[in-house]
Amino acid sequence: MHTARMKKDPKVELLRQFKLAHQTLCIKAINFERKYMVGYVELTIHPLRVDLRQIKINSKQCMIYTVMINEQWEADFQYNDPTLEICQGDGKQRNLDFYQSCHLNTMSSVNPDLSNGEMTIDLPPQTGPLIRELRPFRMTIEFSLENPQGGVHFVLPDMEGTLAERSAHMFTIGKENSSRLWFPCLDSYSESCTWKLEFTVDASMTAVSCGDLIDTIYAADMKTKTYHYFLSTPTAAPNIGLAVGPFEVHVDPTMHEVTHFCLPHLTSILKHTTSYLHQSFEFYEELMSSRYPYGCYKQVFVDESYVDGVAYATMSILSTNMLHSARIIDQTLVTRKIMARLVAEQFFGCFIAMQSWCDAWLTKGIAGYLSCLFQKRTFGNNEYRYMVAMLVKEVSDYEQQVGGILLDPSRRESNLPFSVKNAHTVSPRYAEMMEKKSLLVIRMLELRIGTELLLQVLNKLLALSSAAAQQKLLSGTWGNMLISTCSFLKIIYTVTGKDILPFIEQWVHQSGCARFFGNFVFNRKRNVVELEIKQDLTARGGLRYVGPLTVTIQELDGSFNHTFNIEENKTKFEITCHSKSRRNKKKKIPLVTGEEVDMDLSAMDADSPVLWLRVDPDMQLLRQVVWEQPDYMWQYQLRYERDVVAQREAIFALERYPTPATRLALTDTIEMEHCYYKVRTQACTCLTKVANSMVATWQGPPAMMAIFRKMFGSHSCPAIIKQNNFTNFQHYFILKAMVSSMAYLRDVHQVCIPEILRFLLDLFKYNDNIKNKYSDNYYRAALVDAISHTVTPAATSVSLLTGQVVSSETLSGDMKLILEEITRALNLEKLLPCYRFTVTVSCLRALRQLQRFAHLPSDASIFRQYAQYGVFRDVRLASLDCLIDFIRTEASAEQLDYVLSMVETDKDYYIRHRILRMLTINPPFKKLDLVQSALNTDTLVERLWKMMNCSLSFDSRLRCGVADMYYVMYGRTRPSCLPIPESVLVLNVKEKRTTVSPTMQYAASISTQDSIKSEPSTSSAGLVQQSVVEDCEVPMEVGGEVVVPTDSAANQNTPGPSGSKRKLDSDSTPFSESLLFAEDVVSVEEVDVKQEGEELEEGESLRKRIKIEQTEPSSPLPPTLLLPTATSTPMVPSAVSRTASLERMHSDSVSRLSDDSGDESSTLVQPTSLSFSSLPATPVVPSSSMSTPTSLDPSSSKLHKSKKKKKKNKHKHKHKHKHERSDRERDGDRSERREKSRERETIQDLEGEVVRPSKEDKDAGFVLEDVGAGPGADLFSSGGSNNNSPGPPTLVDEPSSSEFEVV
Repeated sequence: MHTARMKKDPKVELLRQFKLAHQTLCIKAINFERKYMVGYVELTIHPLRVDLRQIKINSKQCMIYTVMINEQWEADFQYNDPTLEICQGDGKQRNLDFYQSCHLNTMSSVNPDLSNGEMTIDLPPQTGPLIRELRPFRMTIEFSLENPQGGVHFVLPDMEGTLAERSAHMFTIGKENSSRLWFPCLDSYSESCTWKLEFTVDASMTAVSCGDLIDTIYAADMKTKTYHYFLSTPTAAPNIGLAVGPFEVHVDPTMHEVTHFCLPHLTSILKHTTSYLHQSFEFYEELMSSRYPYGCYKQVFVDESYVDGVAYATMSILSTNMLHSARIIDQTLVTRKIMARLVAEQFFGCFIAMQSWCDAWLTKGIAGYLSCLFQKRTFGNNEYRYMVAMLVKEVSDYEQQVGGILLDPSRRESNLPFSVKNAHTVSPRYAEMMEKKSLLVIRMLELRIGTELLLQVLNKLLALSSAAAQQKLLSGTWGNMLISTCSFLKIIYTVTGKDILPFIEQWVHQSGCARFFGNFVFNRKRNVVELEIKQDLTARGGLRYVGPLTVTIQELDGSFNHTFNIEENKTKFEITCHSKSRRNKKKKIPLVTGEEVDMDLSAMDADSPVLWLRVDPDMQLLRQVVWEQPDYMWQYQLRYERDVVAQREAIFALERYPTPATRLALTDTIEMEHCYYKVRTQACTCLTKVANSMVATWQGPPAMMAIFRKMFGSHSCPAIIKQNNFTNFQHYFILKAMVSSMAYLRDVHQVCIPEILRFLLDLFKYNDNIKNKYSDNYYRAALVDAISHTVTPAATSVSLLTGQVVSSETLSGDMKLILEEITRALNLEKLLPCYRFTVTVSCLRALRQLQRFAHLPSDASIFRQYAQYGVFRDVRLASLDCLIDFIRTEASAEQLDYVLSMVETDKDYYIRHRILRMLTINPPFKKLDLVQSALNTDTLVERLWKMMNCSLSFDSRLRCGVADMYYVMYGRTRPSCLPIPESVLVLNVKEKRTTVSPTMQYAASISTQDSIKSEPSTSSAGLVQQSVVEDCEVPMEVGGEVVVPTDSAANQNTPGPSGSKRKLDSDSTPFSESLLFAEDVVSVEEVDVKQEGEELEEGESLRKRIKIEQTEPSSPLPPTLLLPTATSTPMVPSAVSRTASLERMHSDSVSRLSDDSGDESSTLVQPTSLSFSSLPATPVVPSSSMSTPTSLDPSSSKLHKSKKKKKKNKHKHKHKHKHERSDRERDGDRSERREKSRERETIQDLEGEVVRPSKEDKDAGFVLEDVGAGPGADLFSSGGSNNNSPGPPTLVDEPSSSEFEVV
């Protein structure tokens, strides 16, 4: 049964007509000054088909010289890299949807998994006999690389001396599939082979690469030497790395197979940092009962690293900032986690690789899961569970804010502003969150099938891969070294006999996480707990969960678990209590750990035996839980529950209950020595919020002051802190947390308590670290952060009162003390710098805090000084963060230009990436800002678009980072700051006015009056240029298809979607030609739909007909004009009823907005279009005005009758369809709910409101049958004008973004 349900695993190698058996990479010379490399690659290729004529491989930014076959025949080749410019030949499109489509198509055109590549090599005719016999041949490609913009990074410090004395070095960088950036290859994880690597470097340099070092040969002149590496295990090209530099070598004393490399003068801290690495190897081998798959392992620490750590086969490249001495506490935890993760990636990621990007969640998730188990072993179970809880919160928050994370996008595309089907198109932040979600899903699988069985599955995978690695290529077993979602399902079924396909379908093939809302009531008569749990499916990133859910209830007689099956969005359950309520009976309460404790039950309900209740306590689901229960239950849970996750949940909940009981519970938690330190630090933060809420009734010293003096004060004088002694790590972290939390305490005037400020300044004065064996740099940085947090906005502006400029002399006494302390710490850092300049980082942020709150003049010069290249990376990042905040608050175009220039040209790729991340989190302006920023200019749009499109083509992380920033500021549609494109009509939905492109001329006329001449004034043309909208929908060509609007006049009785798609033929008219042109003349006729003597009923209005006459008979007439369908106001005498009707239609039409990704069965309203097939192409003499007939045609009365009859038939026809649609809705309730969810997401994403008529509006006669018009009675007249007195077009001065739509 399982085999029948399992879908066939698509083999990627079947798409390729050859197989790669071996590759040689030889770098003959490396020139650091020119940033130049020259060498060749040799690929051993086995043909799989006799008709093999071409071979496509990957190569970017390399200069290719020759391609030789078997060193005898030269082959012709073509080079084409479409990724250099994503939107080629585009001049006007500036919306992300268009860019996303082009980006995915471009990356697919060079995807080796689809048998594509940048280089196309034509095999010479001499290779015909070899190919017909399917015999292997060698293909040699000579290449060079100069001044690379990605793939390889050269670090040349600006100082005197030789390259070795300057510590010049180079190393490989990039995201997945980035090896093509520095040598020609098949840049795919699915194409593995054995490798021979040769690197010739200067005699003072060391070359570190993948595989075993076979030999090192010096040249005859002893100036150069060549390193020979051989990798016998089949490995993919993306897992090949290189690092060259004057490295110092340290062989691990515990494991001689492990070697560490660092830059000069760092060996001492290298030894301490790597002294614990052998523990991770031993743990993984013992856990999975499998040996390390390679014969050696190398760690290289470099400067200006692309990421903190990246794994290649048999080696890892880490940042020098990960090194630390024995005196450093905080960095130790971070470095050990990163190094353990890189070792785990040697097993899953390098040895066992993903088959395609859609299977990346497996290698990343398993490696992350193994590293988490090592952290659990090293740092304890509390650290592990707390970390899992934090990961669940991060992932759920991201999915709620941005959108769902789709782990396997092979079946569907997400609704995000970027494509998730390629590693080079996803957002950098999305990639990080996908990695975390993958870890959580593997952990959920562990809870589903059991830890032992999952470890057996991993052991089986390693065993199969190890056996395959020993075989030759022709054996066909190298495919076992690749892992895919389908193969993972099969091996789990083989080992465990369990079918996890439903689990994979829910958590891997779907995006989102479950969101539960619940509460309960105790029924005393029946002694049951009535539980109600709801799911929120309307929120972004929501997932409809169906399956088991565990609820734990703590009663007086113990803790009991109950499992319920969730099937509906709202479910009610009943739990029978095992214990009765106790009245005045003393008895110990048994906990879930088996421990029995005494509790003060006076606070609880005397009739209820329930102490507290938890949902999904073991985090078996990826979920977000909002649980409601009384405050005393949260206090009991915080005091007596032994699970750190439960304590964390209780602390978050108690922020909403600022009572003396909550204060006492939090205080006891902080003082509780056996409580986990992160729970205690979180309790400090919560107590600050509670104290600020209780400031009017607070009694006693400020919060945590007594606890601090009790724990850290001197015995003789508690007001003076003891000498630093950080041997107790828990006390060290609590000390920092208390200092930071107390700085946020405020009085009734929302100003920092004076006693707190004096207390913090005394901590600076009495800080003594002489006898401490650990560094206090992080503690001093926390003190600087604390005094900056005491700063509140200045009450009045000095310049307004006295005319003085804000400066340090005009500061208050307290602010002067704070500024003096910050200045002293900053100057001391220049003389005695601390580890990673942590104090400098805090001082820069404190100075920005003083500027933001108007205590110092806003000046960006100091931050620009610290942001220059050559300053330590952490200091640069802090100063850039302050600069970006300065840009946001001051709207400084100069500083924005400065940071964007750094994104384009800075030498440190990590700095460039972090700038974009900070600009995304704190952008200069947002799409939804009410006031348009002065920075929102078309120049900025063009600059960002150029960076996305072509400037950053060699670094996909930067390119996608710019796209993230672009989305935050402009959304998915055309930026509002751009001028209105030609032939675009803007409709003001509320004010019933229109704005037309200034290149279009109009002539409006009413059919019941004489000829009326009008011409647009030249003075108002400038106003039209400024009349723009927030969401500018522009028709576009996507993927060779054109969306063509259906002709409502010709297809009135043909229901269908809003637009049909057809292939772009050579003789068809593109959309750019189907709109109105500058020389076109538009005339409007109003035709009364009523007969003579009949009154206009409510819901009916005048129909309008737009005629377009061309000035040049030679140019073909556009076949269609796409206009938005907008509801029209019924022509009733009451203005009130007209306004009410408009508001009703507005709300109805907005609620019917449908997601663009929906299928054809979605309920969409056809946009009204014009048909010009019946209009004569009569030449019109260009003039400033047009004349129209003064009376209707004699046959117009018959025309009115026929149209009225057609309208009645149309009315009946629509009722019929409405009835049929309700049946379909009744039959497909689940599909409708998904449809509504997508509609709500679309409405949230859209800022401009596109008004479309509902069925009821159509039936009421609100829809203009021939023309999509605004809601007013006249298309080109203001809402208050007389219908019988048309005038010139009314131009809108400043259209509101929510009231306009562009056609």
